[in-house]
Amino acid sequence: MPEAAGTAALELARELIGRRSVTPEDGGCQALVAARLGALDFRCEPMPFGEVKNLWARRGSARPLVCFAGHTDVVPTGPPSEWHSDPFVPTLREGKLYGRGAADMKSSIAAFVVAVEVFIKERPNHSGSIALLLTSDEEGPAVDGTVRVVEVLKRRNELIDYCIVGEPTSDEALGDTLKNGRRGSLSGKLVVRGVQGHVAYPHLVRNPVHELAPALAELASTQWDRGNESFPPTTWQVSNIHAGTGAGNVTPGSVQVDFNFRFSTESTEASLRQKAEAILKKHGLEFSVQWTLGAKPFLSKPGRLAQAMVDVCKRRTGRSAELATTGGTSDARFIIEICPEVLELGPVNQSIHKLNEHIAVEALGQLEGIYLDTLRALLP
Repeated sequence: MPEAAGTAALELARELIGRRSVTPEDGGCQALVAARLGALDFRCEPMPFGEVKNLWARRGSARPLVCFAGHTDVVPTGPPSEWHSDPFVPTLREGKLYGRGAADMKSSIAAFVVAVEVFIKERPNHSGSIALLLTSDEEGPAVDGTVRVVEVLKRRNELIDYCIVGEPTSDEALGDTLKNGRRGSLSGKLVVRGVQGHVAYPHLVRNPVHELAPALAELASTQWDRGNESFPPTTWQVSNIHAGTGAGNVTPGSVQVDFNFRFSTESTEASLRQKAEAILKKHGLEFSVQWTLGAKPFLSKPGRLAQAMVDVCKRRTGRSAELATTGGTSDARFIIEICPEVLELGPVNQSIHKLNEHIAVEALGQLEGIYLDTLRALLP
């Protein structure tokens, strides 16, 4: 890949990082991308929903359709004074590009765009079609972002054949891990009720924390399933516990526990709810649970896209990429509804959502090359 190509991705990444786009703000990132794509004969279609900006840009009408997907929003920076440089002033230091979004995922978007520009210059009459799907609602509630764009595309029967999501999937080095699926996410807000009273008169109270403790231990030690060849076993974790009035001599009248399942395809929302509530009932608790399904588990079967990207990663980085389904959720869970082959590949994830987020400049150039070679493989 020519040096100029890597430089172009770096400069675009810097432009994007310099735009403040904390969820659900876009900060003008999508307009910047649309201007560059428009010059390449893409039909750029803004799709705003509520406070969220989305962009669907497509070049061509033939199949197969290769789509790059990502998000222009970023998480809050945390205390700016604790960064080594302003999080919204892209800064180069010791071969790394620093700034909020450098790894998650403005560098991926820059690499997408420049790879597309280089590819179209090489093959202006390429086969098939190319698209980009961008949202400013991935780091937030994700209700007016990619999911809404997918609904529009589904209604008009505009299906995607291959989709590459630029999430930071790499663990130790670029290209060591590709995500071809994700676990489901099921959250619960459990309230166990007791009787509030004075700690010195335990016979007059019913302490819900004490009553919950054995059930909590059983929930934590339960094996929900064994997973399978594509997914690790389902896990259950408590994220918050709230109880008490703040006074040291008063027992609480209730305790609230927030918890989450990250579940494999061996379990379902219904089976997990049933098993968890059965444990709570077995311990004789007076309780209620508010359930929220954040995502269903999905798996993209290895096919032409996965083979192409594994081969390209090996050639560009020398690494044998592992297909995995670990980590949190991503917008791939929505795209799988209209695309049989979805794969996630992006920067090393060790600095994402942290202070001093960064990407190695060398890795940014490699990422552009991986996306470019994947286009070459899929649209000969």
